[in-house]
Amino acid sequence: MRAGRVARWTLAILASLVVILAAAVWLATFHPRPVQSEPVACSPAVPELARGQRLRVLTWNVQFMAGKGYVFFFDLLDGSGPDERPSRQDVERTLAEVARVIREESPDLVLLQEVDRDAARTDRVDELALLLDRLPPEYGCRASADYWKAAYVPHPRIHGAVGMALVVLSKYRIEGARRHQLALMPGDPITQAFNLKRAVLETRLPVQGGGAFAVLDTHLDAFAQGSDTMERQVRQVDAILAGLSTAGVPWVIGGDFNLLPPGSAYQRLPARQRVYFNPATEVATLFEHYQAVPALSEVNGPDPARWFTHFPNDPAVGRPDRTIDYLFFDRRVRVGAHTVRQAGTQAISDHMPVIAEIRLPER
Repeated sequence: MRAGRVARWTLAILASLVVILAAAVWLATFHPRPVQSEPVACSPAVPELARGQRLRVLTWNVQFMAGKGYVFFFDLLDGSGPDERPSRQDVERTLAEVARVIREESPDLVLLQEVDRDAARTDRVDELALLLDRLPPEYGCRASADYWKAAYVPHPRIHGAVGMALVVLSKYRIEGARRHQLALMPGDPITQAFNLKRAVLETRLPVQGGGAFAVLDTHLDAFAQGSDTMERQVRQVDAILAGLSTAGVPWVIGGDFNLLPPGSAYQRLPARQRVYFNPATEVATLFEHYQAVPALSEVNGPDPARWFTHFPNDPAVGRPDRTIDYLFFDRRVRVGAHTVRQAGTQAISDHMPVIAEIRLPER
């Protein structure tokens, strides 16, 4: 009888510990809804878009303002990169350089990925606030959405708080923003709780005379080999964009898609780099359905290197060697001059900004 009571008490204690652990993990991590509203901040005098408006759009993965002087543990496929965090001096220097490029290009819409806030690796600073301090006041509206957030991550190379966001800055009024949760990489519940929760940030900009223009920002998964995560995420993005088009809302989406374009890009990579990608790229669906920058004719043309957007931190690579960042547009948006700004940006991030001039529909 006594042995039975001890066994029952032991099981009760173990069950209580499991419940406590599960509650602690839940409270320490981020659990967004499938679609949720996000706050928008606007200055009082920000103008509204006009029909037929000409705009300049920039998308850029700023690599949490770390700079290009590191090989982080996640930069190598086996997780053996020596670095875990940038110095505070490098973060401040990179912030100044990102602001410089934005000021020089003067885009009307800025789409950023990997903007840290309250992350231990960047001294828990709010990188968006620091960036805005360095930008002109014309960027009077902003919205953001978290996609990595936890009070503490028990990974041996992290051991601290994480916080990373998608950001949209605009010279024109934003009237609303919402976050769309994307498919998670497979894994046990605890790993998924602490892992990134990739998303699409959708903002709506009102247009004078009625209607709206949707500006969307995203960063799809990396390191998803052996699963259908990328296919599912692209399918979700396509559904969001198709819904906007069906509703008569013109749009642009930009971001780091972590996928090679269709064509010869996969074969151009050395074998050890191809393991990050599938030979039949999942992003082909978006190229089939929408306008793209860079276009397929450019990334598969006589000078594909002109359109490379990614300079891996892997020392074995040594130069920009792939295109994985894009802008896609609704068919009613007229796309003009566009480029990947490689000059003066390769020491700022492992990605380079993609920039396009566009014109909104007349009606």
